Amino acid sequence: MKYSLVVLLLGLIVCCRSKHKTEVEKPQTASEIKMDSVAADTVVDKATTLRTFDGLADTTFVRLADFSADFAYDMRYATENNFLKAKVYDCAECYTRVKTAKALIAANADFMEQGVKIKFFDCYRPNSVQYKMWEIVPNPQYVANPDKGSIHNKGGAVDITLVDMEGNELDMGTDFDYFGKRAYHDNMDLPQEILDNRKLLKETMEDHGFWSIRTEWWHYNLSAASNDRVANFKWECED
Repeated sequence: MKYSLVVLLLGLIVCCRSKHKTEVEKPQTASEIKMDSVAADTVVDKATTLRTFDGLADTTFVRLADFSADFAYDMRYATENNFLKAKVYDCAECYTRVKTAKALIAANADFMEQGVKIKFFDCYRPNSVQYKMWEIVPNPQYVANPDKGSIHNKGGAVDITLVDMEGNELDMGTDFDYFGKRAYHDNMDLPQEILDNRKLLKETMEDHGFWSIRTEWWHYNLSAASNDRVANFKWECED
């Protein structure tokens, strides 16, 4: 009888301990807790984590650097180093609509196979900035009339050049925003190296749905963005 009672008590103790173990959850690590608190495509660290286009409409405005780390930037209108001689962006950012971003990333992949990549001078431009530029230079030869707007204002135009993988610009014959015949695509009176560089830029961009302006070797419009509405979306500047 005494032996049976001891066995019964031991069984109850084991059962209780087992039940306690199954009811207590294993504590999460700090990284597990952090990952549970963000969506799969949310940027945790812009320097290392890139977003995807999943769930984004083609007309959504996106920050290009959040979707690819393979571009170079020299956003001239966030400085005074431009033909306006004035800073018209509060901070340097490159935004486009999703469909433009997709085409740019695809074009850049082709460029990188040839040892070069895209460098941006300008991307989407809010219409309010177009008005500001028009006030400084009210000449439709150089600045699109803001009442009509430009494809820059639609998020479908970019001003670009090419750099090698060390960041050195290829020779295109002129600087960005040089307004003269030396910047024209149909000017063949240039060294062969410059003609070859412009040809590489133009033909690759055209392969990905962009078209150029005869007088500006740096300017490219996405054909699919031509009918989009002029926008005045403004990005936030980080402190």
